[in-house]
Amino acid sequence: MSHAHPELSVVIPVYNEEAGLQSLYDRLYPALDQLGTVYEVIFVNDGSRDRSAALLREQFQRRPDVTRVVLLAANAGQHMAIMAGFEQCRGDVVVTLDADLQNPPEEIGKLLDAVRAGHDYVGSIRRQREDALWRSVASKSMNRLRERITRIKMTDQGCMLRAYRREIVEAMLDCKEVNTFIPALAYTFAHQPTEVVVEHEARSAGESKYSLYSLIRLNFDLMTGFSVAPLQFFSLLGILVSMLSVVTYVGVIIHRLFNHEVTGLIDVIWDRDILAFFLIGLVLFGQGILGEYVGRIHMQVRYRPRYRIGTILESPAVSTSSEDASTLPASRPTLQP
Repeated sequence: MSHAHPELSVVIPVYNEEAGLQSLYDRLYPALDQLGTVYEVIFVNDGSRDRSAALLREQFQRRPDVTRVVLLAANAGQHMAIMAGFEQCRGDVVVTLDADLQNPPEEIGKLLDAVRAGHDYVGSIRRQREDALWRSVASKSMNRLRERITRIKMTDQGCMLRAYRREIVEAMLDCKEVNTFIPALAYTFAHQPTEVVVEHEARSAGESKYSLYSLIRLNFDLMTGFSVAPLQFFSLLGILVSMLSVVTYVGVIIHRLFNHEVTGLIDVIWDRDILAFFLIGLVLFGQGILGEYVGRIHMQVRYRPRYRIGTILESPAVSTSSEDASTLPASRPTLQP
């Protein structure tokens, strides 16, 4: 491929994927070559602690015409690594792909065809998941819950094989959120979203970087970042429980008075522990949800960089063409607020 303005950019975040990178290279480049379009591949090393960065440097030296490598100075997380890749990509269509080969690179053509058909955002639905049973069940359950809370209608929100038109990527880059969920953020800007069914495979090597705790944290980011429904839910629930507790309390008092189960006013007044444990648990859970929102505000108002780029490996011709091309957006600083 030449250094012409690419139609397609493929952004791949990499974190401790040393064991599977060669398999990725062996399948990715032939798959993209078969598309018959000008493309570029942007690898974003998210502070890997293994030899991933060295292997990415080697791959850049093999294919400098279509390969660019962004080396982050520290681990910033998958979604911020993708944002760093968005900042550097130049294609009219941008596809995100995980490095573990669970989403085959041969499926990129399906997404590109959907964008060419007029859609500005193309999600993917995994035909048959090859994850562990608990991950599949948890993912499906959380997808349903997240859709109800956020009103974002995506069948498979956990699949990162997605395609975005340039204007959607630019809109996401204009957002300065320090915590976000890219598929949902893109959906809020899309006018003609669609989904395609793609294949799903077992990991080629290594292990998942998302623990159960990480998945829970990611879902909290999604729900609190795109909806105030949890706060509204607990407000309504608090009103309902308060009304029910008052009715229950009055009913118990009347019952005891008519059945002579109390001997004085003090016995009636101090019978307040009927729903105490339930109400305390409800309050603590509601405070936890409120704390999530307060924590997001705290993270946002500190104005710390979302990520910090250490080095960018790119061909001089690519760098020059990206600066001179009038059709491309202006270059962005490497330090994002």
